[in-house]
Amino acid sequence: MLNIVLFGPPGAGKGTQAEKLIDKYELVHLSTGDIFRSNIKGETSLGVLAKSYMDKGELVPDEVTIQMLEQEVNKYTAPNGFIFDGFPRTTNQALALDVFLNSIGTDVSLMLALEVVDKELITRLLNRGKDSGRADDQDESIIANRIKVYNEQTAIVAEHYESQNKFISVNGVGEIDEITHRLFDVINNKV
Repeated sequence: MLNIVLFGPPGAGKGTQAEKLIDKYELVHLSTGDIFRSNIKGETSLGVLAKSYMDKGELVPDEVTIQMLEQEVNKYTAPNGFIFDGFPRTTNQALALDVFLNSIGTDVSLMLALEVVDKELITRLLNRGKDSGRADDQDESIIANRIKVYNEQTAIVAEHYESQNKFISVNGVGEIDEITHRLFDVINNKV
């Protein structure tokens, strides 16, 4: 089973590249944002619990996020693998993901980190903001803060996978297809 943690700062191209990887390797895309929205909209017990934290402006505890993710993974019988998008965001989440995947007889195959310099990220997100209308992609100071938070809080998760020799940095600058082929090459050489 091919299980990929797709990693990178906001604007690195994770969503775009996830679609290409899903098509090529027939993987299941697990986006924590989508899982949260589905649980909240469906008013599941976990969704109601998550919303109670979000409504207070608090982070949803790791245990709740992990339970949602486990439920989602368990919906699939005999998948080729998963792309984890937006998860794990903390070392505790990475450890919990390891424990869960081991319990079902698999593990994370690779963490693919799309590397893009901050200036390029800001340009991409501002352009995306013009096209999408997303308010958080239209204000350069908000974008800079999101990148800062990623660098300070989320990027440290890479160390967890580096210690397992599963972390691979991939140049995320260039044409979309160029980046896609870099990712394919890494996967094909490592798996």
